[in-house]
Amino acid sequence: MTLPETAREWHLIARPTGMPQSSDFELVEVPVRAPGEGEVVVRNLFLSVDPYMRGRMNDIKSYVPPFALGEPMDGGAVGEVVASTVDTHAVGDLVLHMSGWREVAVGPAKAFSVLPATGLPPSYHLGVLGMPGLTAYAGLFEVAGFQDGETVFVSGAAGAVGSLVGQLVKARGGRVVGSAGSAEKVRRLTEELGFDAAFDYKAGPVAEQLAAAAPDGIDVYFDNVGGEHLEAAIGALHQHGRIAVCGMIGAYNATEPPAAPRNLTQVVGKRLRLQGFIVSDHGHLRQQFREEVGAMLADGRVRAQETVVDGIESVVEAFVGLLSGDNTGKMVVRLA
Repeated sequence: MTLPETAREWHLIARPTGMPQSSDFELVEVPVRAPGEGEVVVRNLFLSVDPYMRGRMNDIKSYVPPFALGEPMDGGAVGEVVASTVDTHAVGDLVLHMSGWREVAVGPAKAFSVLPATGLPPSYHLGVLGMPGLTAYAGLFEVAGFQDGETVFVSGAAGAVGSLVGQLVKARGGRVVGSAGSAEKVRRLTEELGFDAAFDYKAGPVAEQLAAAAPDGIDVYFDNVGGEHLEAAIGALHQHGRIAVCGMIGAYNATEPPAAPRNLTQVVGKRLRLQGFIVSDHGHLRQQFREEVGAMLADGRVRAQETVVDGIESVVEAFVGLLSGDNTGKMVVRLA
């Protein structure tokens, strides 16, 4: 297979203030080098855009280093090996790796995991069978300690993580309530994914809508949003309730501190447990998660939902759309 002479990749050229703008990024054409000893060349097929990437655009200390200005960005990707100098990676193999935001990746073979032949779309390894899926699985079962039959509230329920959380709750005999940002997303949650109840958080106060959807209260809150949602959940949780804090996308582009939650004193009286988590701390669950969720996909207990955008030129648009709630399920970019 002939290697391309050049390929395109996205660079961050300015630190965003508030919502990222197209002027914060630059699409750069770079030469493609031949693989060295122990290396592979991969033509990317699908790129992932994820909420955590917004934090990496700020020059602040966090659990992962910030993106460097003027350098290629990275993120989850699935690609095809087009050149290899190792026996473990053959030309034509599909691989999962972290050299996204670009058309072609070159690097050590150990950084590219060969994917098993599952018969499922390759993009699923960026979503329901990938990092977002493991996030949902680990957060629900290991961090929140969900028990069969409990009631769970999940915010951002139409996204890649939240949509799987809800389906896992239903598969274990629980009751699940979700919030989302449009009437159409609410419809999909209840009619297509089996949520017991859902509401549009833009349609009224979250606390009032949650009380109507879960009049008997909740046992677990899976937090993807923070702010008003977290405040409402604290008010609805039973004694000894648990909160798994996966993300707070409602604050990622904020320029001022959030007004809520204003009821944190209830954490004491209700003896609540609130725990933030990072998926990389739960890698020991990966094989178990893939086997269990893979079986659920095969027998229909879990459905994968994706929003697919085409073209390397559209990566920034897809990322901003993700932060604006334009996606249902996993947002991925498909390259030609």
